[in-house]
Amino acid sequence: MTTDASADRPAAGTPAVRRFGSVIGLRPERAEEYLALHRAVWPSVLAMIEACNIRNYSIYRYGDLLFSSFEYVGTDYDADMERMAADPETRRWWDVCKPCQQQTDDAGPGEWWTSIPEIFHCD
Repeated sequence: MTTDASADRPAAGTPAVRRFGSVIGLRPERAEEYLALHRAVWPSVLAMIEACNIRNYSIYRYGDLLFSSFEYVGTDYDADMERMAADPETRRWWDVCKPCQQQTDDAGPGEWWTSIPEIFHCD
């Protein structure tokens, strides 16, 4: 049996999938509000997430900690994140969600959600 490592690579011209994970605290007194918001995410926010090449986006809760993961399928992550940050509806959504969250002690400069490294992945 032979293996062809190129079989795991995307076809020429197809962007490679990048995976991201991050954490943030959930303010206990605002937890129900946050959960209600995410049971009915605004359609404009969902559309912007897709337009900015984010796929397979999930947020998990563990006590007072939120974990998010997503896959990025575009070719210019920084430009797509700038586009998202410039969208008025997305900014309004963030303004509604932000009071429910609290940064972790490990948040880097300019980070709201704390980026965490992926240590294992299996498709």
